[in-house]
Order: sequence, then C-alpha cells, then structure tokens
Amino acid sequence: MENNYENAANDFLELASEQRLNIIFNLFLKKTKISNMAKELGATVQEVHRNFERLSDAGLIKKDKDGYYDLTTYGKTMCTQVPSLLFLSKNRKYFENHDFGDIPMKFIQRIGALSGGQHVKGFVKVLEQWKSIYKNADNFIYQIFTEVPLDLIEPLLNKVKHGVKLNYIFSESVIVPKGRKELLAKLGMKSLLEKGLVERKMKKNVSVVIVLNEKEACVVFPTLDGDADMREMFYGKDQLFQEWCLDYFRYCWYGSGAFQEGKLKE
Repeated sequence: MENNYENAANDFLELASEQRLNIIFNLFLKKTKISNMAKELGATVQEVHRNFERLSDAGLIKKDKDGYYDLTTYGKTMCTQVPSLLFLSKNRKYFENHDFGDIPMKFIQRIGALSGGQHVKGFVKVLEQWKSIYKNADNFIYQIFTEVPLDLIEPLLNKVKHGVKLNYIFSESVIVPKGRKELLAKLGMKSLLEKGLVERKMKKNVSVVIVLNEKEACVVFPTLDGDADMREMFYGKDQLFQEWCLDYFRYCWYGSGAFQEGKLKE
C-alpha cells in the first residue's frame, strides 16, 4: 500500500503543472507533434519538449513512428479523473458550507461530470433557471423536491398539458405551500395523472434537489446540517452534466416508494 501512495504521489507531481495538464487534455482531443503543441499553447518548443519528456517517462503519453504524441490508456484514464479535482477546486468555497448529503459513493466518484456547469446564486435566479428548464423541455421533466414554490406549479403543469412527461419525487417532509391542492385541482392534475403524463413517488429523506429535462439539468446540494440550500445550485447543459443528474434521478426513482398525499402538510 505504501508503494501505491508513493506511485500516486509521483503521478500527481507530474500533473502539478498547468502546461502539462494543458498538454494531456489537448492530446485527449487529438494526437499532435511537439511543435504544433507549442504553437497551440503559445510556449517555446524547448519548454514543451521538456514537459513531453516528463509525461512520457511517467507513462502518460507515447510517441508513434511518425513523431506524433498520443495519450496512453493510463493517460486517457487520468483525464477522466482530473475533472473531479477541477470541480472541487473551483467550488472549494461552496463546499466549506455544503456537502453531498446521502449521495452514494459511485456518484461522488463521477462528480467531475459537473465540472462544465455553472454556479447559480440567489433564490430568485434559481427559480428562474428552473422555469427555463421547464420551458425548454420537449420530452420530459424529472425532479426531486424538498420544497415546492407555489409559482412553479402552473408553468410546470402547463408544459405537461402540451405532452411533456413529468416524473417527480417528494421527500416525506417536503414543504408545500398553502393553496397547492386548490391550484392542482384548477390546473387539472387529476386528469394528467389518469393519462399517465404525471407519475410521482415519495422518499423518506431527500437532501439533494434535482431538476432536469432531456437537454439540461440543475442540482442543489445540502448545507452541512443536511438541509437543501435553495439559494445556490449548479446548472449545466452539456451531456455529462445532464447524464449525471439523470442517472441520480433514476437511482432515487427506483429506490422510492408510493406517493402518499396524506403525508403532505401545507
């Protein structure tokens, strides 16, 4: 085990350089020669050559018979792990007051998928982004909620009336606004449930909030005391971000029980 730590420490040392990180991520996209990479990075050929040698000695890159460099299998795999460090490093301040709640380790290990997203701050901005996700949905809207803002219900169900499928999970302790039942009745929620356009489930404890459609997604992590922080979230519309949120929603969906209206308190 001690040797494993030593090897890992040496590899981290090789990656502890902005230029070397730039090199391996550029090679992740396409193989190239040293002179082309130097031009791409705006660096001297000598400097880039030195870093290519270090990465080659570390087994991260290799040279073919035509003089082109490419990533080794090890190098490609390292590229899939670095985004997790980038995400955590970029949002270090946020995670001083937040954590991942009860998210399984298999999702935390993939947290780099969120690195392409943006940090959205402010309760109003969060709600506006959710409305935008509703508006942009063509096929489905999936969400996990611990709190239901009243002014989100109408734009959400109006979208469902146009054929967009809605699946959602409520925490058993979800906060629902006064007037919710009346508004749902007015908007024809019963009919939407009967048509199968809306499916809903309930989970005993929810700390992570998810809202997504087929193209974009957002995720809200809890504060250190376990409460979902609706004032801040991460939003993304690249494939990896959306897939992470979709996979987490499906994981929660199959682990949730039947919806029980009687457990909701306005």
